[in-house]
Amino acid sequence: MEGQSNGGMLYHEVQESKLCAVHCVNTVLQGPFFSEFDLAALASDLDRMEQQMMLEGGTVSDDFFRFDSEESHNVSMDGDFSIQVLQKALEVWDLQVIPLSCPVTESAQIDPELENSFIRHLQDHWFCIRKVDGEWYNFDSLYAAPEHLSKFYLSAYLDSLKGFGWSIFLVKGNFPRECPISSSEASNGFGQWLSPEDAQRITKSCNATQSIPHAANLSQPHSDPSQTSREDEVLLDMEDEDFKAAIAVSLMDSALAMASTEVHIPQEKNQGNC
Repeated sequence: MEGQSNGGMLYHEVQESKLCAVHCVNTVLQGPFFSEFDLAALASDLDRMEQQMMLEGGTVSDDFFRFDSEESHNVSMDGDFSIQVLQKALEVWDLQVIPLSCPVTESAQIDPELENSFIRHLQDHWFCIRKVDGEWYNFDSLYAAPEHLSKFYLSAYLDSLKGFGWSIFLVKGNFPRECPISSSEASNGFGQWLSPEDAQRITKSCNATQSIPHAANLSQPHSDPSQTSREDEVLLDMEDEDFKAAIAVSLMDSALAMASTEVHIPQEKNQGNC
Protein backbone atom coordinates (compact mmCIF):
# COMPACT_ATOMS: atom_id res chain seq x y z
CA MET A 1 0.00 0.00 0.00
CA GLU A 2 1.35 3.44 -0.92
CA GLY A 3 2.29 5.81 1.84
CA GLN A 4 0.72 9.18 2.34
CA SER A 5 1.72 11.89 -0.12
CA ASN A 6 4.09 14.50 1.33
CA GLY A 7 4.10 12.64 4.63
CA GLY A 8 0.40 13.31 5.17
CA MET A 9 0.85 17.10 5.08
CA LEU A 10 -1.37 19.53 3.14
CA TYR A 11 0.18 22.32 1.07
CA HIS A 12 -1.79 25.57 1.15
CA GLU A 13 -1.11 29.08 -0.12
CA VAL A 14 -2.85 32.18 1.23
CA GLN A 15 -3.83 35.02 -1.06
CA GLU A 16 -1.12 37.43 -2.18
CA SER A 17 -2.14 40.40 -4.35
CA LYS A 18 -4.18 38.93 -7.24
CA LEU A 19 -2.02 35.83 -7.64
CA CYS A 20 -4.80 33.33 -6.99
CA ALA A 21 -3.93 31.53 -10.26
CA VAL A 22 -0.43 30.83 -8.91
CA HIS A 23 -1.90 29.57 -5.65
CA CYS A 24 -4.42 27.45 -7.55
CA VAL A 25 -1.78 25.72 -9.71
CA ASN A 26 0.48 25.03 -6.73
CA THR A 27 -2.27 23.60 -4.57
CA VAL A 28 -3.36 21.33 -7.44
CA LEU A 29 0.25 20.06 -7.53
CA GLN A 30 0.57 20.18 -3.71
CA GLY A 31 3.85 22.05 -3.60
CA PRO A 32 5.47 25.42 -4.47
CA PHE A 33 6.25 24.42 -8.06
CA PHE A 34 5.46 27.72 -9.81
CA SER A 35 6.02 31.40 -9.08
CA GLU A 36 4.16 34.37 -10.54
CA PHE A 37 7.15 34.96 -12.83
CA ASP A 38 6.91 31.40 -14.20
CA LEU A 39 3.26 31.94 -15.13
CA ALA A 40 4.05 35.39 -16.57
CA ALA A 41 6.62 33.76 -18.87
CA LEU A 42 4.03 31.20 -20.03
CA ALA A 43 1.55 34.03 -20.67
CA SER A 44 4.16 35.86 -22.75
CA ASP A 45 4.83 32.71 -24.80
CA LEU A 46 1.10 32.26 -25.46
CA ASP A 47 0.72 35.89 -26.56
CA ARG A 48 3.64 35.49 -28.96
CA MET A 49 2.20 32.27 -30.42
CA GLU A 50 -1.19 33.89 -30.97
CA GLN A 51 0.38 36.90 -32.71
CA GLN A 52 2.52 34.67 -34.92
CA MET A 53 -0.48 32.52 -35.82
CA MET A 54 -2.40 35.58 -36.99
CA LEU A 55 0.56 36.70 -39.10
CA GLU A 56 1.03 33.28 -40.69
CA GLY A 57 -2.70 33.03 -41.34
CA GLY A 58 -2.39 35.99 -43.68
CA THR A 59 -4.99 37.98 -41.78
CA VAL A 60 -2.98 41.15 -41.16
CA SER A 61 -5.88 43.55 -40.71
CA ASP A 62 -7.12 46.23 -38.36
CA ASP A 63 -8.07 43.40 -35.98
CA PHE A 64 -4.46 42.18 -35.90
CA PHE A 65 -3.01 45.63 -35.20
CA ARG A 66 -5.61 46.19 -32.50
CA PHE A 67 -4.74 42.79 -31.00
CA ASP A 68 -1.00 43.49 -31.28
CA SER A 69 -1.23 46.89 -29.59
CA GLU A 70 -3.28 45.69 -26.63
CA GLU A 71 -1.86 44.43 -23.36
CA SER A 72 -1.40 40.70 -22.87
CA HIS A 73 -4.48 38.56 -23.46
CA ASN A 74 -3.19 35.95 -21.01
CA VAL A 75 -2.17 38.02 -17.99
CA SER A 76 -3.38 41.35 -16.70
CA MET A 77 -0.96 43.89 -15.27
CA ASP A 78 -2.20 43.11 -11.76
CA GLY A 79 -1.48 39.37 -12.11
CA ASP A 80 -4.73 37.70 -13.20
CA PHE A 81 -3.98 34.81 -15.60
CA SER A 82 -6.08 33.11 -18.29
CA ILE A 83 -7.17 29.47 -18.22
CA GLN A 84 -4.69 28.82 -21.05
CA VAL A 85 -1.81 29.75 -18.73
CA LEU A 86 -3.04 27.36 -16.04
CA GLN A 87 -3.42 24.63 -18.66
CA LYS A 88 0.13 25.16 -19.94
CA ALA A 89 1.56 25.11 -16.41
CA LEU A 90 -0.17 21.84 -15.53
CA GLU A 91 0.75 20.29 -18.88
CA VAL A 92 4.36 20.39 -17.63
CA TRP A 93 3.24 17.64 -15.22
CA ASP A 94 1.21 15.79 -17.88
CA LEU A 95 -2.05 16.96 -16.35
CA GLN A 96 -5.07 17.87 -18.48
CA VAL A 97 -7.49 20.68 -17.61
CA ILE A 98 -10.92 20.00 -19.15
CA PRO A 99 -14.13 22.06 -18.78
CA LEU A 100 -16.61 20.08 -16.70
CA SER A 101 -19.27 20.85 -19.33
CA CYS A 102 -17.48 18.67 -21.94
CA PRO A 103 -18.98 15.27 -22.81
CA VAL A 104 -15.72 13.49 -21.88
CA THR A 105 -16.20 14.56 -18.25
CA GLU A 106 -19.63 12.95 -17.91
CA SER A 107 -18.39 10.38 -15.40
CA ALA A 108 -16.85 13.15 -13.28
CA GLN A 109 -20.18 14.97 -13.25
CA ILE A 110 -21.94 11.84 -12.02
CA ASP A 111 -19.31 10.64 -9.52
CA PRO A 112 -16.96 13.58 -8.76
CA GLU A 113 -15.60 11.82 -5.67
CA LEU A 114 -13.81 9.35 -7.97
CA GLU A 115 -11.66 12.17 -9.41
CA ASN A 116 -8.68 13.95 -7.87
CA SER A 117 -8.99 17.67 -8.53
CA PHE A 118 -11.23 20.43 -9.84
CA ILE A 119 -10.36 24.03 -10.68
CA ARG A 120 -12.94 26.77 -10.30
CA HIS A 121 -13.08 30.29 -11.70
CA LEU A 122 -15.40 33.27 -11.37
CA GLN A 123 -14.52 36.76 -12.57
CA ASP A 124 -10.88 37.14 -11.45
CA HIS A 125 -10.61 34.42 -8.78
CA TRP A 126 -9.14 30.90 -9.21
CA PHE A 127 -9.00 28.09 -6.67
CA CYS A 128 -9.04 24.31 -6.53
CA ILE A 129 -10.74 21.44 -4.76
CA ARG A 130 -8.24 18.63 -4.32
CA LYS A 131 -8.30 15.08 -2.98
CA VAL A 132 -5.27 14.38 -0.80
CA ASP A 133 -4.73 10.93 0.72
CA GLY A 134 -8.36 10.01 0.03
CA GLU A 135 -9.89 13.14 1.60
CA TRP A 136 -11.28 16.19 -0.21
CA TYR A 137 -10.24 19.75 0.67
CA ASN A 138 -11.14 23.21 -0.54
CA PHE A 139 -7.80 24.97 -1.16
CA ASP A 140 -9.26 28.45 -1.66
CA SER A 141 -6.44 30.95 -1.11
CA LEU A 142 -8.92 33.32 0.55
CA TYR A 143 -9.12 30.81 3.39
CA ALA A 144 -6.53 30.62 6.14
CA ALA A 145 -6.27 26.83 5.77
CA PRO A 146 -7.63 24.01 3.58
CA GLU A 147 -11.26 23.29 4.39
CA HIS A 148 -12.23 19.61 4.59
CA LEU A 149 -15.13 18.51 2.38
CA SER A 150 -17.04 15.28 2.84
CA LYS A 151 -17.48 13.03 -0.21
CA PHE A 152 -21.25 13.30 0.23
CA TYR A 153 -21.11 17.10 0.19
CA LEU A 154 -18.76 17.33 -2.80
CA SER A 155 -21.33 16.73 -5.54
CA ALA A 156 -23.84 19.19 -4.07
CA TYR A 157 -21.08 21.75 -3.61
CA LEU A 158 -20.02 21.54 -7.27
CA ASP A 159 -23.65 21.81 -8.38
CA SER A 160 -24.16 24.92 -6.25
CA LEU A 161 -21.04 26.54 -7.72
CA LYS A 162 -22.32 25.90 -11.26
CA GLY A 163 -25.64 27.41 -10.24
CA PHE A 164 -23.88 30.60 -9.13
CA GLY A 165 -22.04 30.92 -12.45
CA TRP A 166 -18.65 29.43 -11.59
CA SER A 167 -16.65 27.85 -14.41
CA ILE A 168 -15.45 24.41 -13.30
CA PHE A 169 -12.61 22.41 -14.83
CA LEU A 170 -11.61 18.81 -14.20
CA VAL A 171 -7.89 18.10 -13.75
CA LYS A 172 -6.88 14.62 -14.89
CA GLY A 173 -3.57 12.73 -15.00
CA ASN A 174 -0.88 11.40 -12.71
CA PHE A 175 -0.45 13.90 -9.92
CA PRO A 176 2.99 14.22 -8.27
CA ARG A 177 3.12 12.14 -5.10
CA GLU A 178 5.89 14.12 -3.45
CA CYS A 179 7.03 17.70 -3.67
CA PRO A 180 10.79 17.84 -4.46
CA ILE A 181 11.10 21.14 -2.62
CA SER A 182 11.03 20.99 1.17
CA SER A 183 9.05 23.56 3.13
CA SER A 184 12.28 25.20 4.24
CA GLU A 185 13.27 25.71 0.60
CA ALA A 186 9.91 27.06 -0.59
CA SER A 187 10.90 30.31 -2.21
CA ASN A 188 7.61 31.84 -3.32
CA GLY A 189 6.79 32.89 0.25
CA PHE A 190 3.06 32.15 -0.02
CA GLY A 191 2.85 28.55 1.08
CA GLN A 192 2.69 26.58 4.28
CA TRP A 193 2.57 22.89 5.16
CA LEU A 194 -0.23 21.90 7.53
CA SER A 195 -1.32 18.62 9.04
CA PRO A 196 -5.03 17.82 8.54
CA GLU A 197 -5.47 18.40 12.28
CA ASP A 198 -3.87 21.84 12.11
CA ALA A 199 -5.96 22.76 9.07
CA GLN A 200 -9.13 21.72 10.91
CA ARG A 201 -8.11 23.68 14.01
CA ILE A 202 -7.39 26.87 12.02
CA THR A 203 -10.66 26.57 10.09
CA LYS A 204 -12.66 26.10 13.30
CA SER A 205 -10.88 29.03 14.92
CA CYS A 206 -11.67 31.33 11.97
CA ASN A 207 -15.30 30.20 11.86
CA ALA A 208 -15.68 30.69 15.60
CA THR A 209 -14.38 34.27 15.47
CA GLN A 210 -16.34 35.41 12.44
CA SER A 211 -16.67 34.48 8.78
CA ILE A 212 -13.45 33.61 6.89
CA PRO A 213 -11.23 36.73 6.81
CA HIS A 214 -10.66 38.60 3.57
CA ALA A 215 -7.51 38.07 1.54
CA ALA A 216 -5.90 41.32 2.70
CA ASN A 217 -5.81 39.97 6.24
CA LEU A 218 -4.58 36.45 5.49
CA SER A 219 -0.89 37.04 4.87
CA GLN A 220 -0.37 36.16 8.55
CA PRO A 221 -2.94 33.40 9.22
CA HIS A 222 -1.90 32.86 12.84
CA SER A 223 -2.19 36.55 13.76
CA ASP A 224 -5.25 38.66 14.50
CA PRO A 225 -6.86 39.15 11.05
CA SER A 226 -8.15 42.60 12.03
CA GLN A 227 -4.61 43.91 12.40
CA THR A 228 -2.83 44.85 9.15
CA SER A 229 0.25 46.98 9.65
CA ARG A 230 1.22 49.88 7.41
CA GLU A 231 4.56 48.16 6.84
CA ASP A 232 2.80 45.12 5.36
CA GLU A 233 0.79 47.35 3.01
CA VAL A 234 3.96 49.07 1.79
CA LEU A 235 5.65 45.70 1.17
CA LEU A 236 2.63 44.46 -0.79
CA ASP A 237 2.67 47.63 -2.92
CA MET A 238 6.38 47.15 -3.63
CA GLU A 239 5.86 43.50 -4.60
CA ASP A 240 2.98 44.48 -6.92
CA GLU A 241 5.14 47.08 -8.67
CA ASP A 242 8.00 44.57 -9.11
CA PHE A 243 5.62 42.03 -10.60
CA LYS A 244 4.05 44.56 -12.98
CA ALA A 245 7.51 45.57 -14.15
CA ALA A 246 8.42 41.92 -14.76
CA ILE A 247 5.28 41.40 -16.84
CA ALA A 248 6.04 44.54 -18.89
CA VAL A 249 9.55 43.23 -19.63
CA SER A 250 8.14 39.83 -20.64
CA LEU A 251 5.70 41.48 -23.03
CA MET A 252 8.51 43.54 -24.59
CA ASP A 253 10.60 40.40 -25.06
CA SER A 254 7.57 38.75 -26.63
CA ALA A 255 7.24 41.46 -29.27
CA LEU A 256 10.95 41.40 -30.13
CA ALA A 257 11.16 37.61 -30.41
CA MET A 258 7.82 37.08 -32.17
CA ALA A 259 9.19 36.47 -35.64
CA SER A 260 11.70 33.84 -34.55
CA THR A 261 9.44 31.79 -32.30
CA GLU A 262 8.25 28.31 -33.23
CA VAL A 263 4.51 28.34 -33.79
CA HIS A 264 2.06 26.22 -31.81
CA ILE A 265 -1.67 26.68 -32.15
CA PRO A 266 -3.00 27.90 -28.78
CA GLN A 267 -6.08 26.54 -27.12
CA GLU A 268 -9.40 28.31 -27.26
CA LYS A 269 -9.71 31.22 -24.86
CA ASN A 270 -11.63 31.54 -21.60
CA GLN A 271 -13.34 28.15 -21.35
CA GLY A 272 -10.60 25.82 -22.60
CA ASN A 273 -11.19 23.00 -25.07
CA CYS A 274 -13.36 19.92 -24.80
